[in-house]
Amino acid sequence: MTGVSVSKVYVARLASTPVFDPDGDRVGRFRDVIVNYRSEHSPHVNGILVELTGTPRRTVFAPMSEVSSIGSAQLIVDWPEVDQRSFEQRGEEVRVLADLLDRAATIRADGRRGVVEDVAIVEDDAGEWSIGELFLRLPRTSKALFGKAPTAYASWAEIELDLDPEGDTPATQFLTAHSEMAPSDLADALLELPEERMLEVAEEIPDERLADVLEEMHEDDQVVIIEHLAEERAADVLDRMQPDDAADLVARLDDEKSESLLALMEPDEAEDVRMLLEFEPDTAGGLMTTDPIIVSADTTIAEALVLIRRQEIAPALATSVFVTVSPYEPPTGRYLGLAHFQKLLRYPPHERLGSIIDKRIEPVRTTASDVDVVRALARYDLVALPVVDDDERLVGVITVDDVLDHILPDDWRSVPREDYPETGAITLPVRVAPAAEAAAPPAKGRRGFLRGGRR
Repeated sequence: MTGVSVSKVYVARLASTPVFDPDGDRVGRFRDVIVNYRSEHSPHVNGILVELTGTPRRTVFAPMSEVSSIGSAQLIVDWPEVDQRSFEQRGEEVRVLADLLDRAATIRADGRRGVVEDVAIVEDDAGEWSIGELFLRLPRTSKALFGKAPTAYASWAEIELDLDPEGDTPATQFLTAHSEMAPSDLADALLELPEERMLEVAEEIPDERLADVLEEMHEDDQVVIIEHLAEERAADVLDRMQPDDAADLVARLDDEKSESLLALMEPDEAEDVRMLLEFEPDTAGGLMTTDPIIVSADTTIAEALVLIRRQEIAPALATSVFVTVSPYEPPTGRYLGLAHFQKLLRYPPHERLGSIIDKRIEPVRTTASDVDVVRALARYDLVALPVVDDDERLVGVITVDDVLDHILPDDWRSVPREDYPETGAITLPVRVAPAAEAAAPPAKGRRGFLRGGRR
């Protein structure tokens, strides 16, 4: 099935447009577009709302990254990738048809007042969608009883929209003001709020955005927020976090809470978290994440570059592609080697990865110490280091940002830079001497867990 895909479309014209999956099966009909206000740019388009066919009626959210074709006659969505749970609007999210249309607006240049009758969304060269221009109906300027009222087109920057601040909650106002902040900066802004207000704002942050923000917080602050959320929502947020960060957080919860959340998480995500909980925090297994790009030796460079370009891939993980024998999910088949992103650019697109992989870089074992991990990253000038088990299967990757989080002081996010000495070195944890190890109590598993369960 094919469709006409355009880079600019007026939302009101999409009302009730049928939505299809790539096989041509109708899954529902278009209901609205979800955007986020931004302080300095026009609102960013997150995705569309689709009312599913059948009864009872249910509306789900489809990210714009999964909308492969959009036009006035039909929309095509990569349906298997869409979350099938009913959509719940958060404070940071705005519906175009329900919340923007019929709003009063003022054209800044001449002060004319009008009403928003339609909104155009446009796609830029990077594939990101945002609000382009608005179609405004202006007041009549003649006394004639018949005839159409004048109209005008204006960009978001050219108008001042009446947003009815009295109807916005304090959380919505906070999120609108901080909408363009990086997750780390938003995390700092949240932690500066009184706890009650912080939790109120956290409830209104969309799941994916909240997951990014939690990853930038200390585990103690993460626990406060996760324990405040309803369990189903908390599990949704954990699903969207990097597995290693989710494991760090789950390990801070009590036994009953952690098991309840793991049971509510997506099975694949929960399995990754359970595996990571088995390792000590100061080992390669405790530092790794389970989301690297893993492919076969027959994969072409063109195919590998497509995987690297995916929006959800973290920058550090996009620096290398890891090649193994089947299966290609951790724990994989035997690890073969890796190919750096820069090297992929030097060879023709049809070249197979098996012929260019770097086999000189030795992976580390899950039991390797954090000191050995840092030395390996420095020795090979790597941003991501492969981790294998005793059977030479790839089980994860350690990125340099995770190592920095590990070796920096626990309070590095909250202590002002001027409070640190201007000179001096960061000291890695010192390994216990063999004699001391023999006298030490039995080792616990990762973050207080024993292999196969919690203490």
